[in-house]
Amino acid sequence: MAELRIIHRKGDHILAEVDGRRYELDLCRLKEGVYSILTDGKSYNIDLVQQKSFKDYVGHTHYSTYDISIIDAEAKYLQAKGNKGGDDSNIISSPMPGKVVRIPAKEGEMLKEGETAIVVSAMKMESEYKVNSDKKVVRIMVKEGDIIEGNQPLVILE
Repeated sequence: MAELRIIHRKGDHILAEVDGRRYELDLCRLKEGVYSILTDGKSYNIDLVQQKSFKDYVGHTHYSTYDISIIDAEAKYLQAKGNKGGDDSNIISSPMPGKVVRIPAKEGEMLKEGETAIVVSAMKMESEYKVNSDKKVVRIMVKEGDIIEGNQPLVILE
């Protein structure tokens, strides 16, 4: 397993570190999920296929396949709490892009099973996202009126 850290990014130019070694990259999105990476005078193409979790991908190059997991500050927090994140019941996300309409839950609040944590409007329909068991609202990642991406974490529970 390798660890990649983004040190600096300006547009398509990225300074990255992979297991302690730095690389200057020029990243170009060719189409949805397909990227060209230029480094040290060489070109690499990678096809990223999203898996069940919005932070897990399989990357296909011409010769190899890689399992890729995004470990950001949120994922580190959830791992420290003993939760791997992703599609489990401790992260509420919408499967499609939309707009946050209402957030009846408050950070630190205990919600009872079936209570609404957040309401999202997508494709001219409002969806209420409810907790499936008694849960504490740890963090609300968005605010009312925000435009959201599909599978973006909206509410973190514990």
